Amino acid sequence: MEPKEKIRLLTEQLNAANYQYYVLDNPQMLDFEYDHLLRELEELETAYPELALPESPTQRVGGQALSQFEKVTHQVPLMSLQDVFSEEELEDFLNRVKLSYPSAAFSVEPKIDGLSVALEYENGIFVRGATRGDGLVGEDVTSNLKTIHSIPMAIPNAPSRLIVRGEVFMPKRVFHALNEERESLGQALFANPRNAAAGSLRQLDPKLAAQRKLDILIFNVQFAEGVTFESHEESLNYLRERHFKVIDNQILSDPAEVIRRVFQIDETREALSCDIDGAVIKVNSLSQREALGVTAKFPKWAVAYKYPPEIKQTVVEDIVIQVGRTGVLTPKAVVRPVRLAGTTVTNATLHNQDFISKLDIRIGDTVSIRKAGEIIPEILEVDLSKRPKDAAAYFLPSTCPVCGAHVERDPDGAFLRCTGPACPAQLSRNIAHFVSRDAMDIDGLGSAIVDALIEKGAIHTPADLYYLTLDEVKVLWKNGTTAAKKLLKSIEESKTRDLSRLIFALGIRQVGSKAGKTLAAAFGNLDALMDASLEELTNVDDVGQVTAQNIMDWFAEPQAKEMIERLRNAGVNFDSQRQITDTRFAGMTFVLTGALTKFTREEATEKIELFGGKVSGSVSKKTTYVVVGENAGSKERKALELGIPILSEDDFLTMI
Repeated sequence: MEPKEKIRLLTEQLNAANYQYYVLDNPQMLDFEYDHLLRELEELETAYPELALPESPTQRVGGQALSQFEKVTHQVPLMSLQDVFSEEELEDFLNRVKLSYPSAAFSVEPKIDGLSVALEYENGIFVRGATRGDGLVGEDVTSNLKTIHSIPMAIPNAPSRLIVRGEVFMPKRVFHALNEERESLGQALFANPRNAAAGSLRQLDPKLAAQRKLDILIFNVQFAEGVTFESHEESLNYLRERHFKVIDNQILSDPAEVIRRVFQIDETREALSCDIDGAVIKVNSLSQREALGVTAKFPKWAVAYKYPPEIKQTVVEDIVIQVGRTGVLTPKAVVRPVRLAGTTVTNATLHNQDFISKLDIRIGDTVSIRKAGEIIPEILEVDLSKRPKDAAAYFLPSTCPVCGAHVERDPDGAFLRCTGPACPAQLSRNIAHFVSRDAMDIDGLGSAIVDALIEKGAIHTPADLYYLTLDEVKVLWKNGTTAAKKLLKSIEESKTRDLSRLIFALGIRQVGSKAGKTLAAAFGNLDALMDASLEELTNVDDVGQVTAQNIMDWFAEPQAKEMIERLRNAGVNFDSQRQITDTRFAGMTFVLTGALTKFTREEATEKIELFGGKVSGSVSKKTTYVVVGENAGSKERKALELGIPILSEDDFLTMI
């Protein structure tokens, strides 16, 4: 088969599989088969880039990160709806429509709590997507929308131009997983799926947006070239036939049935995959809509019924502390079970000590609780009239509840963090950092292998890696002797790494790869660094008071001392191979730019640092030299503007 025809066939097969999986929720192709076909398509498109189709599934995650979003003027304004908050207000709307059109029917739909967008298709191909913005002007987020698999890249039987409107949302399961990850990393939680979806869709890097696994429901035809519809229901069916994921709706004529359906959606919304904050009620007939008209802000033929947040009182029975993978201590209130927004709530997030102190939450308190964004249980206030007389103010512990190590407050935030290098709660992350490329660079120790070793109890600190036996490792693979020997060899080789890598690998706060090199060069061996005073540490370039204190605190921990001794006994190198004896570049700052052909950036950086110099990523008045390769660009221009000496690669080689 010719490459052009094969690319077309693979594109059609994969897009059909995406439709079955993401829109119909009825997968027809095995994941293995899909991945195999996708790889085949990628290889063909790499070999014949001019034959790649715009609707290819390979285009869903690609392109460079943007510096900003372009503005888009909507061809058809994306109007908002008037909100109603009571059954009486909803009844007034229905009766007002019925007064003009006794035969009027209404489409009742869940109101997705997400981000409204317009999708544009030309000759059946998705060409652009934009946020609602102010309704008239939005932002071009096409690259990010392409990462949403339920948006068809191509549609069948399409008009020459079609614009549809939908709501982008983050599924509840994705939202929960994202917040759990952020909590374990000590990052601020998203308050609700809408905020998470909005933040994800406005990521300037499409690859980051793709990681958030967004979804969409289409609810309106904005414009269809040469196509007319008599009703909203007809237009939704038209969209379904063209493979859009369309919102569920019911067409009802009796106002009492409409109201009943609105409350039925509220009662069953917990079972929905997405978060909703109300129901939308629209006149079904498009001719009746046109006759009813619009106000300056809203259409007169539709309203949004907003569900009130449910707030209930319960009792705080306990406060427990969870320790995340980065050592952050997160308090949670264990509350007396209470039914809220369709589920039984047994705990609520307390965020941090500042939040607890602000509301003065104590064990035994009666508190008002709701689901923030209908998802996360949140305490709103304390009922002081019901406070027990013996209730004491609550403070987070000064030691880690998991390992007993000292706890310190982040200098740049409200979080408390465990400082224990051997804390079991942080073990997986600590070891992953220890074996990473810029640290001890142990090849073959991926997260799955690390987690398996932890689960088997084979490792409790990074130092335990150097005591693993063949029998302990080979059981990780079905026929694992060869793989185990290879891994053990890689671990053994890492013992000879330079001290700078070991310092970085220890995971001391604010001591990165660059600081590891500086400290190794300044002290020469690990014992000298461990014995250094605060003054000696702060005398080292780029080591400030906070970093110096972090270093001293880390080495003072009993867990750290034990781990260092185990590393020493295992034969891990504690000496620096990078001690500065030639200081010809002392006090100088270099910038490397352009395509270097006579040496790599890493090689040049190593030489500069070996001679006491620094390497920066940007040109400023403090820059001493700019080393330029081919196509140097803006950094070379800025150096010329500032009068900073420019070195060719040959000039630099002469200097070293």
